[in-house]
Amino acid sequence: ISIISFHIPPSTHTQQTALLAHMRKVVIIVKPTRSRKLLSVHDYHVYFRVLALLFAVEEINKDPNLLPNITLGFHIYNTQPNEFSTLETQSVAVIGGETSELSIQINTLLNLYKFPQISYGPFDPFLSNKVNFPSVYQLASKDSGLALGMVRLMVHFYWTWVGLVIVDNTRGETFLWDIREKMTRKGVCEAFVEKIPTSDKYINSLGDTMRRINQSSANVIIIYGDTNLLMTLKYVKGHYVICNKVWITTFHWDFVIRPHGMDVKSFDRALVFSDKKKDIPGFKHFLRTLKPSKYPEDTFLKRFWNSVFRCSLDYKISGPKHCLQNTSLEMVSIRYFEMSMSSQSYTIYNAVYAVAWALHKILLTRSEMEYLRDEDSLVLRPWQLHSVLRNIQFNNTVGDQVFMDEKRIAARNYDITNFAIFDNGTEVLVKVGEFIPHAPFGEDLSIHENMIMWNQLYLKIPHSACTEKCGLGFQKSAREGMAICCFDCIPCPEGDISNKTDMNQCIMCPENEYSNKEKNLCLPKMVTFLVYEEPLGITLTFTALAFCVLTVLIIGVFVKTLSYTLLLSLSQCFLSSLLFIGKPNSITCLLQQTIFGITFTIAISTILAKTITVVLVFKAIRPGSRSRKWIGSKTPISIMLICSLIQVILCGIWLLVSPPFPDADPHSEPEYITLQCNIGSLIAFYFVLGYMGFLALVSFSVAFLARNLPDTFNETKFITFSMLVFCSVWISFLPTYQSTKGKTMVAVEVFSILSSSVGLLGCIFFPKCYVILLRPQWNTHEWVNHKSYDSRRHHSKAFPYVS
Repeated sequence: ISIISFHIPPSTHTQQTALLAHMRKVVIIVKPTRSRKLLSVHDYHVYFRVLALLFAVEEINKDPNLLPNITLGFHIYNTQPNEFSTLETQSVAVIGGETSELSIQINTLLNLYKFPQISYGPFDPFLSNKVNFPSVYQLASKDSGLALGMVRLMVHFYWTWVGLVIVDNTRGETFLWDIREKMTRKGVCEAFVEKIPTSDKYINSLGDTMRRINQSSANVIIIYGDTNLLMTLKYVKGHYVICNKVWITTFHWDFVIRPHGMDVKSFDRALVFSDKKKDIPGFKHFLRTLKPSKYPEDTFLKRFWNSVFRCSLDYKISGPKHCLQNTSLEMVSIRYFEMSMSSQSYTIYNAVYAVAWALHKILLTRSEMEYLRDEDSLVLRPWQLHSVLRNIQFNNTVGDQVFMDEKRIAARNYDITNFAIFDNGTEVLVKVGEFIPHAPFGEDLSIHENMIMWNQLYLKIPHSACTEKCGLGFQKSAREGMAICCFDCIPCPEGDISNKTDMNQCIMCPENEYSNKEKNLCLPKMVTFLVYEEPLGITLTFTALAFCVLTVLIIGVFVKTLSYTLLLSLSQCFLSSLLFIGKPNSITCLLQQTIFGITFTIAISTILAKTITVVLVFKAIRPGSRSRKWIGSKTPISIMLICSLIQVILCGIWLLVSPPFPDADPHSEPEYITLQCNIGSLIAFYFVLGYMGFLALVSFSVAFLARNLPDTFNETKFITFSMLVFCSVWISFLPTYQSTKGKTMVAVEVFSILSSSVGLLGCIFFPKCYVILLRPQWNTHEWVNHKSYDSRRHHSKAFPYVS
């Protein structure tokens, strides 16, 4: 263990001499080093912390208000890794270690003797347990905002498919739990999780781990670990240069100052969440003026100088080139040395001041005591430093408040830096943003995208997603059994739009708007209804009027007969279809269905009366028939009136309970708002329609049974055909009416009215008009008697045994 200690030489003051003779050393414990001629790159990193200690000691010695009349000195020991050597130096405090594991190992022994241990490694909540670690103090800022900052960076660049490489220890597990929770909350998915053990016995499996990382579909990788993880990856077998990934690392893993021989090409253009640099006044000047000649007794500095500049300070030795007098640490690449103070060096700087202020406070307290001749009573034991250390707080030279109370330590603020390796081997770290955890949302993360140097494989910001984004007009559809970031893109349904990318669900347009073809914009609907001016309205109107006129003309042929009533009702049926054309209003809506139902009921009732009359006539001509009393004009008129009255009652109930009313239908047609009549009660509508169907079925049945009566006096065949046409029209009307939308639904009903009316008119009256107008000779007694005689002869031959 490299032990760097500083001591306080005895003062000329008698009282202080007795006191400070036992306050000789404070120890800083860092990573082990080996005795060799040249230092490794990692040793440079260690020695940089020694320089922070040296700077703090010199700064304290120059401060007249801190430990006045006391000059601090220091010794650097390169000893064997033995914790007992630390205790033999009569230290009162220990500053160490670099990792939590090292601090725990040191604590095992130091806690037995109550030695205060100030850890300069990353803040670990595990070490805050004062039951297990009562002598450990932490000064580093908390990393509670690191996971949030990384997730905010993912969201900023729309990275939703991210791999995680985590060191396999308690800190790694804590970070993994934290970042998983925040990724889930922001809709970011983990492509994989690789846990890297730091034990040597697992090193052989690291090659497979790197291969899996390289083959992953995730282009962004989060790596979290400390220096031990960096040392572990150095021994990966094989040459694994992963150039197609964007790495996001932390300051805990400093691959800038890295182990000797480690290849970091895989991490070119990585984004690093580093601690905000603290510009300690005078520190850069201290480094600029640092030379081996200034500290001739520091053998480590000489070796450091020889290794960095590849030169020799001994001018008597031939071989390596001699070091120039004007060499300065400013000339060293960041791979070997940084002029700014690192986060761990800053913690060491504060730790030295914390111990100094504790000693200063004890010195003031003891100076106020009465002089005691027994010098042993003034001996300061390590455990006595705890009461002072745990309450120490002060402002350092930067102006930051330093607390030894871990509950008051604030969360760390981060600089986001971009690590780049140029073709000539030059390595740079460029600040491209920052993250402040406690700042308001939107102000916590700032990124200068134009300053980021991405990998040469990417011409623009890298893309990392399980599936491509869903464009405008599409919505996400989750893939069963996969992460939420893996989905399919399906088009929005009719009437819905998505005006943003990656929408989980399309949004519905308002009722007065419809979605365009691309399903990314809602457009206002146009008001429409079946009008007279359009071709469909003109055709239906012309048809209705033409057949109405034709019906009126036929009425003149059948004046004063039962057919007169039938023709008159049929003419009204044709005219009732006009109520369905034009802009609906309250009156037309009330009249549409009622006029249609009543006029058609009168027509069908009349046909039923005609059919029954024909049957009664043929039955009445038989001898002894009782049907003669029903023959006359009252019977068919009564049938017609009774059947029609029932329909009038049904329509009256409909109008009283739930009458039709004007309505607007924004759903039937996507681009239009259809003005139409709402029928009100659907049950009443089907009752009216069903009653007409019932009368038509009865008429059809009676006419069908009477079809074999003599043709001369029988028109039941024509009635049968007419009812067959009527029933066919309205049976096909129901499914067609239900399947159509908008004004087409109205046109279907108008067409059904016209076609059924034409069917009745054509099947019943066209044959009669043909005889009356074109074959008048067939309408004479001679022709009727002749046809009747032929019919009886045919009937007798066909049925010889029937009289």
